[in-house]
Amino acid sequence: MFTKLVIKSDEKEHESLALAPASILPAYQKQGVGTALIHEGLKIARKLGFKSVIVLGHPMYYPRFGFKPASAWGIKAPFNVSDNVFMALELENGGLNGVKGTVVYREEFLDC
Repeated sequence: MFTKLVIKSDEKEHESLALAPASILPAYQKQGVGTALIHEGLKIARKLGFKSVIVLGHPMYYPRFGFKPASAWGIKAPFNVSDNVFMALELENGGLNGVKGTVVYREEFLDC
């Protein structure tokens, strides 16, 4: 699931997407289902013109898609969380250039 979010600083707001952590039923894990879903979601996000995605997820899983600690761009979570699990991905080269601030999630994302 992808939802829109804003990365907000004192000066600017930048639109991005939040990727909800992937969850696959145990009987279907380790078969590439989650990987395929995430790759397809990122492909669609690119086609829709989004430049970045933020995820709060497992530090050994999401880097395989290119996610890196969001702090590398000066992007912070709106809550206290370890740096290695709050990650960002540029969907195009330089997609996060000049972007910094705190992520503001949509209410629907937080109600999960």
